[in-house]
Amino acid sequence: MARRSKVARWVKRGSTLLLLMATGAVLLFSQCEQFGAVPSGSHHQRMTESPNYNPEKDIFVNETPGVIDEMFAHSGFWANPRKNLTNNFLFNPNTPTPNVFLPEVRGHLPSDLRDTSDTVKFTWLGHATVLASINEKTILFDPVFSESAAPVSWVVKRYQPPAISIYELPSIDFIVISHDHYDHLDMKAIKFFRESDTRFLVPLGVASHLEHWGIRRDRVIEFDWWQTRDIAGISFTCTPAQHFSGRTATIAMQKTLWSSWALRTEATSVYFSGDSGYAGHFKEIGDRLGPFDLTFIDAGQYNERWRQVHNLPPEVIDAFNDLNGNILVPIGWGMFTLALHDWFEPPVEISSRALEIGAIAVIPRFGEWVDIKQKLPDEKWWEPLIE
Repeated sequence: MARRSKVARWVKRGSTLLLLMATGAVLLFSQCEQFGAVPSGSHHQRMTESPNYNPEKDIFVNETPGVIDEMFAHSGFWANPRKNLTNNFLFNPNTPTPNVFLPEVRGHLPSDLRDTSDTVKFTWLGHATVLASINEKTILFDPVFSESAAPVSWVVKRYQPPAISIYELPSIDFIVISHDHYDHLDMKAIKFFRESDTRFLVPLGVASHLEHWGIRRDRVIEFDWWQTRDIAGISFTCTPAQHFSGRTATIAMQKTLWSSWALRTEATSVYFSGDSGYAGHFKEIGDRLGPFDLTFIDAGQYNERWRQVHNLPPEVIDAFNDLNGNILVPIGWGMFTLALHDWFEPPVEISSRALEIGAIAVIPRFGEWVDIKQKLPDEKWWEPLIE
C-alpha cells in the first residue's frame, strides 16, 4: 500500500510538472511579441478567398500539393537514422560559419543613389537583405538588422554587424517582405519604421504581424500570388514561391503566405526570390513577367533533406534560366548559419556554374554598391578565406 501511495505521489508530481511546463509553454507563446499575430478578422477572411488557401486545414498551400508534408516526413531523424547520425550540426565536418569577418564596405551611400530612372543600383547586406534604388525610389527587401534570426538573441547569431546600420539607411520608400520567417521578417527592423512614411508590401497574412508591432494598416498593402499594383512608376507583382511560413516552429505553420516578387519599370526589371525550392513556378514567372535584368535568387541554407524549400546549387542556375535572367545575384547566405554546408559553398558553386554557361553572376561584398549599367564587380573575395 505504501509503495502504491509513493508511486501515486510521483505520478501526481509528474503530472503537475507536465501541466506546469505546458502552461509555461502556452504563456511563453502567447506573450512573446516576436511571434507576431496569427491572422484573424478581416485578415483571415481575405485569406479564405485566396486560391492558395486550403479551407479544410486553414492554411496556405504550395502549387504542388503536399510538398511540405512530404519534406517533413522524409527529413526527420528517424526517416534515416544511420545517415542522419552524421548529417547534423553535432557531427558536421564542414565549416558552416566563417572564423573571421567577411569583407565589407561599411556605411557607404552613393551621392547619386536615387539617380535610377534607367538603371538599378543595389547593395547586398548579407543573407536576403537587399537595399536597392529603382526608378528613383529606395526599396528594402527582407530587412534583417537584429543580432540574430530567431525569437531569442543567443541562437542563429549573425556573423557581423550590418555593413550599413539601420540608422545609416537613406529614407526608404518601400519595404518588400517575402515571408514571415525570422531571417526575412525582423520585428526590431519593422518597429524602427513605425513613425516613418515607408510603405510595406507583403504577402497575405503578414500584415497581421506588422499591425501587431505598431504599423498602421493604411501603410501596408497585402498581395496574393499574381496580384499586381502600380505604385510610383513601379509595377509590383507578388509571385509564387515553394516554401512555408510560421514563427512558432511547428505551431501555427502556413497561416501566412510566402512569395517571391517581380518589379518592373519602363526601363528595368527585377526579380527577388525570397526563399524557395526549385519548382515550375520559376518558369511560369519567367514566361509571364520576364525577362529580368536583375535576379536575386535563393542560393543558401540548402540540404538534400529539405530541397523542397531551398534551391540546391544546380537548381539556382535552372531557376535563373527559367526566369530569363540577365544578372544573377545569389542570396540567402553569408550572414546566418541555418544549414550544414560550408559558408563559402554558395559563392564557389554558383560562380563556377554560372561561368560554365556564360551567365553573369555578381557576388559583391557586403555594403558594396552595384549599378547594373556600370562595370560589375567580379572579385572572388571569398577565395582567400577558404581554409
